[in-house]
Amino acid sequence: MCLEHPTITEYNKKGYLGGREDMETKKDWFGFDIDPGDEVVEFDGDIVLKENLEEYLKANGFEFKTA
Repeated sequence: MCLEHPTITEYNKKGYLGGREDMETKKDWFGFDIDPGDEVVEFDGDIVLKENLEEYLKANGFEFKTA
């Protein structure tokens, strides 16, 4: 006789329904996933990963020049 916990039986039938796949992932201005611990910059309602900040500024009309 094999006894199995009802939760395990359900996972075996339907697959694991919890976890990251079911959570809505936040996205930055470019559509990249924002994971816990990522450094972000917020400006005027936009959220941008810090590593994408220069591209965000260029896309919004900022120009980088040498003085």
